[in-house]
This record gives sequence, C-alpha cells and structure tokens, in this order.
Amino acid sequence: MGVTQAVSRTSKQLAAFTFAFFVILSGITSANNARAQLTPESLFSDSPTFLKVDEAFMLDFEQREDKLIVKWTIANGYYLYKKQFKTKAKGAEIGEASYQKGVEIEDEFFGISEVFFDNTEIVYPIKHANKDSVISLRFQGCAEAGLCYPPTTKVIYLDAVGESTNTSVSAESDGTRVKSQQFTLADQLLSDQSLAISLGLLLLLGIGLAFTPCVYPMYPIISSIVIGKGKEQVSLVNAFVLSFVYVQGMAITYSILGLIVASAGVQFQAMLQHPVLLGIFIILFVLLSLAMFGLYEIQLPSKWQERLNSLSNNQKRGNLVGVFFMGVISGLVASPCTTAPLTAVLLVVAQSESLVFGFSALYALSLGMGIPLILFAMTGGKLLPKAGQWMNVIKIVFGFMMLTVAILFIERIFVADWTTLLWSALSLGLFGYLYVVNQETSASFAKGIRSIVVIAGLVYATIYALQSIERNTALNTGLFSYASSEHDKAAHPEFVVVKDLKDFEQKLADANAQGKSVMVDLYADWCVACKEFEKYTFPDPQVVDALKDTVWMQIDLTDNTPTNLAFQEKFNVLGLPTILFFNVNGGEVAQARVTGFMKAAPFAEHVKLTLKN
Repeated sequence: MGVTQAVSRTSKQLAAFTFAFFVILSGITSANNARAQLTPESLFSDSPTFLKVDEAFMLDFEQREDKLIVKWTIANGYYLYKKQFKTKAKGAEIGEASYQKGVEIEDEFFGISEVFFDNTEIVYPIKHANKDSVISLRFQGCAEAGLCYPPTTKVIYLDAVGESTNTSVSAESDGTRVKSQQFTLADQLLSDQSLAISLGLLLLLGIGLAFTPCVYPMYPIISSIVIGKGKEQVSLVNAFVLSFVYVQGMAITYSILGLIVASAGVQFQAMLQHPVLLGIFIILFVLLSLAMFGLYEIQLPSKWQERLNSLSNNQKRGNLVGVFFMGVISGLVASPCTTAPLTAVLLVVAQSESLVFGFSALYALSLGMGIPLILFAMTGGKLLPKAGQWMNVIKIVFGFMMLTVAILFIERIFVADWTTLLWSALSLGLFGYLYVVNQETSASFAKGIRSIVVIAGLVYATIYALQSIERNTALNTGLFSYASSEHDKAAHPEFVVVKDLKDFEQKLADANAQGKSVMVDLYADWCVACKEFEKYTFPDPQVVDALKDTVWMQIDLTDNTPTNLAFQEKFNVLGLPTILFFNVNGGEVAQARVTGFMKAAPFAEHVKLTLKN
C-alpha cells in the first residue's frame, strides 16, 4: 500500500480530529464541521446503455527494465478511482506508484475523490522481480450516468528486472475480500493531502497535547532532570541538544508503536471494516472522550509506572545517551491526558495500511509534544504561558474531538440524514461549554471578543440543528414524525436479504406462490448510485405504490466472493446499481431491468409499464 494513499485516507480523519482544538486557539471560526448536504443530479431520466468493464477501461502496459508502465484508455463518460488502484506482487517487490494528476469529483455519500478521465498512465517502480513473477492489479471505475463497476483484477506477468521484456496480461477475478468504499474515511472531509500536510496536522495535534494539564506542568521538572542542575550555567546550545535528544527518545518509542499498530492494520484490514468492530470503535471513542472529560483516567498500572520511573531516574542526567533513554522510557509512561488521544490516533494509523506512515505519523505527534519542552529548556519557560484553567479547557476540547471521530465512524455504518443531528448536538455541546467557561473569566476586551465568537457559534449551531430537524421531518425519517400513516407512505417495504443463488430461487418461488412479482436490488457499499436509490428513489410514495404487489429483495455484492461472482455471472450483471424484476411465473422481465440510477418519478413509471405488460 502506497504512503500517499494511506496519507490521503488518514489525513481526513486527522483533520476532523484536530478541528475543535484550533477553534479554541484561533477564536475566529465555528466548530460546527458538519458536512454540507448535497442534492445529486441524475443525468438520465431512464436507464442508459453501458459498456462492459473491459470496453470502458482498456488496459495496456510495458515493462522497461525496472519500471512497469500501465496505460489506461478510458471511454468517454467513464472514470477510474485513484484510491481504488491496489497491487499485490508474488515473486516481485513493487515500489510506490507514480500517478498523473487526476480530477476531483464530489458526491454526497463519499465526499471528494480523485479520479481519472480519458487516458492516464501509472508507473510502478520494480525493486526486485524474479522470472515469471506476478502482479495482481485491482481497479474500479464508474460511469457518469450512474453505474459503478465491481472491483476488477488483472494479472500482469513480469520478466526478471534487466532482461528483455515479454509481458502478457490476463484477467483474474479477485476472490479475496476487498475493502468497500463505504468504510474509507478518505472520502469524508477533505481532498487528497500530501504527506507533509498530514504530518503537519499530527505535529500540531502533538503541540495541543503538550498543553494539557497532565503534561504541561511537568515540563519544568522534566527540563531540570534532562539538563541536570549544577554550578555551571548550561549554554543555550547544550540545552537545545539535550532536550532535543530527550524528545527523540520519546519519539522513537511512539514511532515503533506506530509501526506495530500499522502492521496489525495491514493484516487485519478486513476486520476493521466489519460493522460490529466499527461499533466497538464508536463505543471506544465515546469512552475515550469521557476520559478527557474527567470521568476517569487511563494510564499504566502504578507498579509499572514506578518501575519505569526508577529506570529513568537511574539514567545519567546531562549525558546524551542517558537523556535519550530517559526519553525512550518516558514514552512508555503515557499520562492520563495523552493516553486517550494517543489511542485514538493509533486507531487511525491502524487503517492507514502503511508502515512508513505509521512510523512517521507517531514521530510527528511526539515531536509536536516535545517542542514546548525544548522551548522551556532553552528559555526557562519565559516564552511559554503560565499553567492555568485554560489547560483544562484544552483537555475538554480533546474530548469533543474524539466525539467527532465517533460520529465519523457512525456515518460509515449509517448513511442517513439523522446523523446531521449528531453534528448539531456536538456543536451545541462544544459552544455551550465554551460559553460557560468564558462567563467565568474576568471582564476584559478579550472576553468580549470570545463572547461574540462563542455566541455566534451557538447561534449557528442552533440554526443548523433546527434545519436538521426540519429536514428529517420533511423526509419523514420516523425520528420526528409520529403519524404512522404519513411514515408508512415514505418508508419502503423491508428488503428480503438474499444470500446466494439457491436462496434466491427458493425465495422467488415463495413469492410466486403468493402471486407476487419480485424486485432484486443488487447493492454494494462502494456504489454511490446504490445509496442514491436507497435515499431518494425507493422511499418515494410513487415507487412504493408501483411495487405494492412486488416482493423487495436485495443481495449485497460489496465483496468479490465466489457466491457473489456466481450471481453476477448468472444474470450477466455489468455493474451496479442493477435492479432485476421477475414476474409471477419466476421469469426475469428483461425489459424491466434497470442499470444505473433513476429518479423516483421515471422509475415508478418504468416499473408500472414493464411489469404491467
């Protein structure tokens, strides 16, 4: 997995995680980072004709000694996702891919993504390749008209690096579990970010952690221990070197921890996508936020801390080697204020799929935590603010940060308008807390400015909350509508889940025995238009009425399992979304098949005409 892609995904979560902290420091921006609601536009009123995947995305490549050049010819109206390119090598070692500049597109469900239109070229450096080594190249694309193709894998055979190139290509289905687009935080907040920007976010996050009440007051003590107190005055250069070496020791400890967690994330990435585990993450982040709110503390057992502190005290002060090992040991003794945020960052790193990023991310975080210590050691604390109540405010704000991550995880499981209410509640809670804290401060010009900012935030958060309630009520989500008759009009019948072909045939026969036709929704988590169907088309009263004598069935084709591939082959499924219709005799109504997104009105009309005939 390339570092850039890992960074692209992880920086989205880091941006949300650091958002609230910089609201406090700047005092000039709103803390409500809820996403804007977009209204997708359908390009076609009825189902268009789509190309096969090999026609839409034509692959050509050549091996030039230590480089594999993959060229894509993309049909007009189609595009490939940059983040969906995955490689797996057997008998070869492939470096980080080099991409051309793509185009950013945005949709309501997955946010901003970089895609390629027309033609593009990807260069893979070959670090090592045996003769007849194999590279599996996975890709995924969509049509602008509203169709997403399942992830597809091609196999490329390589010659040994340095020999004459005689490569060939063949298609191969990827039977392994692949990560669905729904469970990628990369599409939730920002566009692709560079490594420097992502590490910069972590650096600033580390600086924020340094100003928590469990860490900042300890800097004078740590500074005196690291530098050592003697009769001779320590020079500015020596103070910098000693404190910097101490920070490096701490950074190495965190970085190794990042390597371990990132490695686990690579091996168990599929587990990290499971809704049950996501639910555990949500609970964990809520618990971590409660720890930052002061309900309890998370830290190493006291006996472990005493032993580590004893080892640290035995190191020689003022000596580079001793100071370095003091830093290493201090990294193992996480304070109550840093444990919760550190755990949150490690969970983010676990999903990066990059050992390099896992190491560098934790290094940047720990370096940020060490910068105030270096400044304190060099200046005796003259350039840093005095400890006070403001540190508790920062600690509480970190608790709100982790609640933002919990909401992001919730949105990975549920795509619904009611999640906007969570953002509203979070914003009201944050600005409400800031208002109370600000009222307790003494009167000053700064207090007046803070009051204006906080009150403006409260007003904006209140307006957003009211708009969210109004929007949910208008959509009849059931959260605020108590008239069952009205709710029933908006809610579509529950889908009958289909497991495999045999299960489908049995359920189709059962429906036909009741004299009913059948609609089968072929769905996948990575399919944007599938979510548009679920949100905009299926709940529409016209659609529900048109399908009142039809059994609604659904099969999840998110993963390229043998079972799912067999279903796609049986019914010649080109891509998703695809809606199949079967009459009361069990035969498919071919002319009724829908491929690609359709709005509610034309879909309902289409269903009435085709099923009636």
